[in-house]
Amino acid sequence: MSNPRIDFYTASPAALKAALALSAAVSHLGLEHGLLELVKMRASQLNGCAFCLDMHARDAREAGESERRLYVLPAWRETTLFTPREQAALAWTEALTLVTEGHVPDADYAFAKEQFSDAELVNLTLAVTTINMWNRFAIAFRKPLPA
Repeated sequence: MSNPRIDFYTASPAALKAALALSAAVSHLGLEHGLLELVKMRASQLNGCAFCLDMHARDAREAGESERRLYVLPAWRETTLFTPREQAALAWTEALTLVTEGHVPDADYAFAKEQFSDAELVNLTLAVTTINMWNRFAIAFRKPLPA
């Protein structure tokens, strides 16, 4: 990996405070903690964010997620290990993270609407948007993995 660029944690305390407040808000919107960790992992996989993958793999395990499901997460569509609600959240995560590749297909929206209320879908969208924000900070400024 290349050398870290800016320590965005300390370079702009106001920006970090806003980002942390957004993350805190997402965690209190009523979506299941385990589901949120899967969403964070999947977006981070798609974005190639090593720092966030490392952090959220640990968080997912602490939340009770199994190693098996974490290992097959990139191929979630090929397994029966994820509930329909989780599958809908993962499809929504992929559609939003890769928005330039399909502008959130109607099929992904319909699947999400089957599993989430309107408010939950807005909350899930905020969660996906938030992890994508963190991925971009960590990738842009080359946030190193902790020792």
